Amino acid sequence: MSAPAPVRGSDTRSEARPGPAVPTAQTPTVRQTARRAVPWIVLALIAVVIALGGSLLTGGRVGPGTTLDATNAAPTGAKAVAQVLRGQGVDVRTVSTIDRATAAAADGATVLVYDPLGNLTSDGYRALTGDGRTLVVVEPDFETLQTLDRDVTAAGAPRGTASAGCTVPAAERAERIDPRATPATEDVAVPGTFRVSDDAATCFADAGGRASLVRTSFNASPVYLLGSAAVLTNDGVDRLGNAALALNLLGGHRTLVWYLPSLDDRPVSGPPDIAQLTPGWVTPVMLLLVAVFVAAAIWRGRRFGPLVVENLPVIVRAGETREGRARLYQRSSARLRAADALRVGTIGRLSALAGLPTTATVAEVGDAVAALTRRDRLAVREVLVERIPQTDRDLVALSDDLAELERATASAVSPSAGPDRKNG
Repeated sequence: MSAPAPVRGSDTRSEARPGPAVPTAQTPTVRQTARRAVPWIVLALIAVVIALGGSLLTGGRVGPGTTLDATNAAPTGAKAVAQVLRGQGVDVRTVSTIDRATAAAADGATVLVYDPLGNLTSDGYRALTGDGRTLVVVEPDFETLQTLDRDVTAAGAPRGTASAGCTVPAAERAERIDPRATPATEDVAVPGTFRVSDDAATCFADAGGRASLVRTSFNASPVYLLGSAAVLTNDGVDRLGNAALALNLLGGHRTLVWYLPSLDDRPVSGPPDIAQLTPGWVTPVMLLLVAVFVAAAIWRGRRFGPLVVENLPVIVRAGETREGRARLYQRSSARLRAADALRVGTIGRLSALAGLPTTATVAEVGDAVAALTRRDRLAVREVLVERIPQTDRDLVALSDDLAELERATASAVSPSAGPDRKNG
């Protein structure tokens, strides 16, 4: 893909004029710009396919959320009970740390504790009791039972529905409950029952004496041990008297502290880690440096900078430079740039042949060439400006048309330089 060889005429006025004007290269078309965006479009489509595939694999279902969370509307949550209690005038306060729980229950309240991961220590339970508070512990583990009442032990999962069978007001109002796990909660909750060897009140006991609710005391506060979280969940609260038991058990005070202990309640042990030893300003500075690095990489990666003219240590023939640039254009399929390079050279030579000044525009050069060669102005403009090669064949055809137009112009200006001349 090389530019057509210049044709010199016999008119000395053309040779004496200064070099031709260099017109502006043609701007890439929308198609060229869209072609550059193809990789990003493909990546976006891949991301959409992955998202759709994940949605199909999960059946479009969202996660179960936090079990027994007062704000969780999923089957394993307890938003239904919390909403009904609020409708009855109870101030439900959801907390996740022991400090917030003790602060929220400072004036006397019912404190619900659900700690399946064992984050709360015995000191935490002592901090929650006293000052007229009532403690409701759901599905307590072995260590929790050892802290609250050593005479209460776990006795396995409930086998079926159970009647109250005690004088606890909340249990009497419920009459009969179903403490078994529902299909939605059987993977996240482990319902249990209790055996009691002291005088603690037992409710909803089966034929073997295993109770689902035990009332005892700890640190001068009444404590209710509820063996099944399914009684409070959205999926299980509507069975038998589960709702009545939940509302009466948790609605005894004007304030209900809904406390789900978190990792922040675990005691700190061992030497400090690197995060604790690092000053607070280090992390923001590191994030800022990473952001600057990424921005600089994107900024500099999208451009190579302007061309720098340097004196080469050797002499390179113009033909070799032209052929090398043509191969680069061909390798990168830069047909539009190659066509612009051919047109820039041809228009400059046509301007000199037509005797136009260096400030002449492309339109003026085209009009002058059309007048000299007696061709249609639109056809000349189509060759010089408007034609966009789509394939290598189109580019070669454009190069031939440019060369032929230049020869015709030179022949019109100086007949001795026409097609019959053997050597230019």
